[in-house]
Amino acid sequence: MNFLYSCSGLLVGVLVGLTGVGGGSLMTPLLVLLFGFHPATAVGTDLLFAAATKSVGTGVHGFTGTVDWRITGLLALGSVPATLITVGIIARVGAASPSMAAVMTSILAIALLATALAIATRNRIQAFALAHLDALTRSQAESLTVVTGALLGTLVALSSVGAGALGLTALVFLHPRQKIARLVGSDIAHAVPLTLIAGIGHWFLGSTDWGLLGMLLLGSLPGIVIGSLLSSRVPESALRPILAATLLLVGTSLLAR
Repeated sequence: MNFLYSCSGLLVGVLVGLTGVGGGSLMTPLLVLLFGFHPATAVGTDLLFAAATKSVGTGVHGFTGTVDWRITGLLALGSVPATLITVGIIARVGAASPSMAAVMTSILAIALLATALAIATRNRIQAFALAHLDALTRSQAESLTVVTGALLGTLVALSSVGAGALGLTALVFLHPRQKIARLVGSDIAHAVPLTLIAGIGHWFLGSTDWGLLGMLLLGSLPGIVIGSLLSSRVPESALRPILAATLLLVGTSLLAR
């Protein structure tokens, strides 16, 4: 079984390296549907998994100058308190309770369906935003960025999904003048404190499997390197429909449980 955990980490790592999307969106449902982990354990473990893997990506983007730290800070301004509040609610209800398991499974399914839609329509959203550049003032865009961070904080603490594709799609809409590379870097940089704080919260709740986390990282870290090296050879446009269809299928499967 440990070998299968590492293989899953390798597969997800390659996809993250290729597309920048797929960490929580694939790992958490894999742990729930394929390996039968409790949703709280899957979410808690995956959050620390994401914090570790995205730290690598943040280092690369920071070194190349493709992070807008103001956007990252605005997102964190909303996401950090929202994450702490959500983890507190989970603690009050009980992370291992049947009711929390049902809530987490439902929100995970909805988040996956929303992520699939975001991946499939990102180009159209960007085109719409570029055509309406003056629809939002700078202060409005910044305020909505904080609100977006708060929504992401709540969603990620409950499902570990949203910091990638959903966050990036929101940034593309709110900051269309920014280069996509800087938005990707800002989104990844924001995901590190977000997933780390949420992951530590789940750790204190007892919903983290450290042995599982180690096996996942053993496969995913080389997988990210492999995917990054292949990204210039494999067009993202070919992978995006496959990834969106996969998330749609998994999200539907979770709703049907």
